Amino acid sequence: MIQKKICMVGSFAVGKTSLVGRFVRGIFSEKYLTTVGVKIDKRPVTVGDREVNLVLWDLYGEDEFQKLRMSYLRGASGYFLVVDGTRPATLDKALQLQTKVSETVGAVPFILLFNKVDIRDRWEIDPDAVERGWTKILTSAKTGQGVEEAFDTLARMMVEEG
Repeated sequence: MIQKKICMVGSFAVGKTSLVGRFVRGIFSEKYLTTVGVKIDKRPVTVGDREVNLVLWDLYGEDEFQKLRMSYLRGASGYFLVVDGTRPATLDKALQLQTKVSETVGAVPFILLFNKVDIRDRWEIDPDAVERGWTKILTSAKTGQGVEEAFDTLARMMVEEG
């Protein structure tokens, strides 16, 4: 079995921990708990005929008080840039983080996740307006929409790249 490290990157309270919880344990909690440092989970998936153990690094959210430690990213095979569709500032931060992350880990696969699609009527961001040629997936940790698709897609991208 091969192992691939995935980092969850984005501002605080965009749903990184909830997305991991939904993917790994199939659960969602309304209770908000801020991540301190990094939380690591694992889940095996199948990509084609290969078993892949995904090691998920849920990094604390970056804001003006906490700067993401780039050392947490070392060894990452891929990452998710997570945005809260109701908070435009989280998209701005994700775009900044993408530059920093790519400088640190190189050109590894990543997906831009627009989270909280279950409250799309409150979104202040139009995902279609973000045109950078990046893979984008709309997700909801609460309902599970797009979560399996996101992890499966990133796993496939990582395996195909090596």
